[in-house]
Amino acid sequence: MLILKSCLIRQVHSRCTNFKRTFTHKNLLELSDRGFFQSIFPDTAGPKMKELFRSAPQTVYAGFDPTADSLHVGNLLVIMGLLHCQRAGHQPIALVGGATGLIGDPSGRKTERNQMGVSVIESNLQAIELQLRKVFKNHEDCLWDARKDSSPFVPLKIVNNAEWYANLNLIDFVANMGRHFRMGSMLSRSSVQSRLESEDGMSFTEFTYQIFQAYDWLHLLRKHNCCFQMGGSDQTGNLMTGHELISRVEGNREVFGMTLPIVTNEEGDKFGKSAGNAVWLDEKKTSPFALYQFFLRMPDSEVEKLLKLFTFIPLPEVEQLMREHAKEPEKRKAQTLLAEDVTLLVHGEHGLKQAERVTNALYKGNVDGLAELNYTEIKQTFQGATVVDILTEPGMSILQLAMKAKCFPTETDAVRIINAGGFYINQKRVQNIAEVITTGIHILRNGVSLLRVGKRNFYIVRWQ
Repeated sequence: MLILKSCLIRQVHSRCTNFKRTFTHKNLLELSDRGFFQSIFPDTAGPKMKELFRSAPQTVYAGFDPTADSLHVGNLLVIMGLLHCQRAGHQPIALVGGATGLIGDPSGRKTERNQMGVSVIESNLQAIELQLRKVFKNHEDCLWDARKDSSPFVPLKIVNNAEWYANLNLIDFVANMGRHFRMGSMLSRSSVQSRLESEDGMSFTEFTYQIFQAYDWLHLLRKHNCCFQMGGSDQTGNLMTGHELISRVEGNREVFGMTLPIVTNEEGDKFGKSAGNAVWLDEKKTSPFALYQFFLRMPDSEVEKLLKLFTFIPLPEVEQLMREHAKEPEKRKAQTLLAEDVTLLVHGEHGLKQAERVTNALYKGNVDGLAELNYTEIKQTFQGATVVDILTEPGMSILQLAMKAKCFPTETDAVRIINAGGFYINQKRVQNIAEVITTGIHILRNGVSLLRVGKRNFYIVRWQ
């Protein structure tokens, strides 16, 4: 079966609808075939979980703390987990940590997080909630076909744990809940052990984090009948603490945890965060083009795994795609499909179109793609580029433009580099320093020119 072009509902994507609009099995454990789960617990609970998933819709939650004003691709697998729940007819809950964000999760950390003010956390919470809703809306609009399913679509539910801690009495909480936690178990968690052995140690504030995450699950069980929690494998200790609390407080009520693998690159760095440069889901921090390119550049050794984790393509189609890719790896079919799917999910059709236009302009010489972008989109795409406003003057030469845009420290440098072929306007090499700037050639119809010196030094000119 060949991978066809331009068959998606709005002619945006590169696969036919029947490839794209597939369901997730009601038994979420089937996702293990995609490498989706690191572990489940209790570790003998597989048959019971399978029975529950198949018998009736279940409620599954995952948490997101407001440590920044945007989620990043490292959070994307957990979001995918909630989307799979939704596709299977289960109720997904995203918990945003308005309370736990003030404490700071020590999991996977070598040092304590810097304390954030309430106003910063509130701002981050609003941004993350909007981001989650946008991703779920993109999924519903672009990656789900309601025509194939008569059952109602289960909407995402977002809750903020600050709501139930706001009026909680500290003494009552410690007296009623504290007695159910065992110090030996809490101290044995790997997230605690690693910090206790570090030079800086661990504060009491961080140590209590697992107590609050555990109580979150208990609250959601009581209010929303939430029997399942999903999180990264670095959250295993926190999930187990919640399981233990519920088993002591609620007696015979069973709850289950599912941990997802921490995705890393070939160097072992956390996915999307190598060298301290996170790949964000917010287009103001990482443009749709940059996100698209991040996945497009994935090595062949990683792309099959990422297709299984970050797309909804059925496994037989993934296997067929990889066979086709192996025949012509230089065409990067697999990476292109991965980049399209993720960009569509995170940024929607508009974001994908923008990413493809810029890709065509930068790497395929299609200047029209740049002309279709507005100034804001160009600035987002070329983050870090110098922006200059220049008044249009009749007869302005290439050399004069380069100097007005401050592309070169001296005119001598400008002449030397331009003559040598190291200067570009709208991705076209220019070498005649006396050539006159012309609208439609050097000035795009959007009133912008993109200058480049060498391979990576970009300048955005807004013509006045």
